[in-house]
Amino acid sequence: MLKFFPGVSPAEGLATDTIRILSFGLLQKAVSLKMLALLEVGLGVMLMFTKEYRFTFWLLLFHMACTLTPLFVLTDVTFKVVPFQLTIEGQYIIKNFVIICAAFVLLFAHRRESYAE
Repeated sequence: MLKFFPGVSPAEGLATDTIRILSFGLLQKAVSLKMLALLEVGLGVMLMFTKEYRFTFWLLLFHMACTLTPLFVLTDVTFKVVPFQLTIEGQYIIKNFVIICAAFVLLFAHRRESYAE
C-alpha cells in the first residue's frame, strides 16, 4: 500500500530500478510504481477474498520471481560480498522465499479441500 504514496516505501528505489531494468526502460518510474502498488494490493485482496486460488497462486509466483531478480541484476545493491553477505535490501528480498512457501501451502491446502468435497 505504501507504494501508492511516492517517497514513503523503503523499497521504492529498489522496485523502480528493477522494473526499469526488466522493462528495458520503457515504463516511467511513476507509472511502474503505481502498477506495482496495484498488483501488490490486488494480490493481497485476492489472497483474502477470492476462491480463484490457482490464478492467484500463479500471479503471486510471477510477482515473487520478479522480486527476486535484483539478486541477479542489482548485485551491488543486494550483496556486500556475493553470494554470502547480503545487504539489508538483499535480506528484504530473501524474505520473499517465505511468502513463496506460504503460497505453496495455501495452494496445497486448497487442493486437499477441493478433493474432499
